[in-house]
Amino acid sequence: MRIVFFGTPQFAVPTLQQLLASRHAVTGVVTQPDRPRGRGQRVSESPVKTLAVARGLPLLQPDRLRDPAVAEALRAWQPDLGVVAAYGKLIPESILALPPHGMINVHASLLPKYRGAAPVQRAVIDGETETGVTIMRMEKMLDAGPMLAKARRPIGPDETADVIERDLAVLGAGLLVAVVDRLEAGDVEQELQDFMVCSYAPKVTKEEGLIDWTLPASYIHNRVRGLYPWPHAYTYLDGVRLIVLKTRVEEAPTDAQPGTVVDVTGDAIHVATGHEGRLALERVQLEGGRPMAVRDFLAGHRVTRGMALTN
Repeated sequence: MRIVFFGTPQFAVPTLQQLLASRHAVTGVVTQPDRPRGRGQRVSESPVKTLAVARGLPLLQPDRLRDPAVAEALRAWQPDLGVVAAYGKLIPESILALPPHGMINVHASLLPKYRGAAPVQRAVIDGETETGVTIMRMEKMLDAGPMLAKARRPIGPDETADVIERDLAVLGAGLLVAVVDRLEAGDVEQELQDFMVCSYAPKVTKEEGLIDWTLPASYIHNRVRGLYPWPHAYTYLDGVRLIVLKTRVEEAPTDAQPGTVVDVTGDAIHVATGHEGRLALERVQLEGGRPMAVRDFLAGHRVTRGMALTN
């Protein structure tokens, strides 16, 4: 099959790689325009563009998919099928209807749960113990099309969103190519989504990272995991923003006020949380500083029992 590929971040790269290694032909790639990225906000190309250029693939980076020139360029590529993996923008109906076999999407959740932009982060924040990837047909409504295949992956109690997303990218890539093979053979069954149990996973924001110490320790731990490596969970120590990178939940009860440092050991700062719980901070980063283990952080910063972490 002749395939046009839509994708932008690293999550999309394994799918494009698998398609290029398959017997199908990628006739062109659509990715978002070069933008400021990373800590220094330097303008750079997307990971998908880097791969497409390296493989000499025809490339489009439109500001607007509704521009008639985009549809004209796609028609010239003569695609049988469109494949989308984390492109980052809604695709208009005029583009969805262009390939004869329609367009399918690699989505990083077990649909109909966690439709939307941040399915992995939201699953971790919510304390889910399982996630996965779904291949679905694309329709006008966001992530609401019929499902063609699913693969599952457990979520460990201390795993972070980046590790899970990396694994799902690889899992989804293999699943996608298998679905394309079956589409070509006319051997794909569709399963409609149950709209009664669907949920939405909106994009995470920096503001969500502010830790509410009155929450149970497990809730805060899940937020730290889900917001890593961006935008991070954070609190304030002596009025300075302290980014919290790694934590562990402790069973030891305490009657201290939430946010109070109840103990400082060689490898952790132990903080009271809601419901008489405790959370151990194991890796942190001061605003403008570098990430470090708490052992190294304590060598240069005074933290004592009774101090308060605030929001």
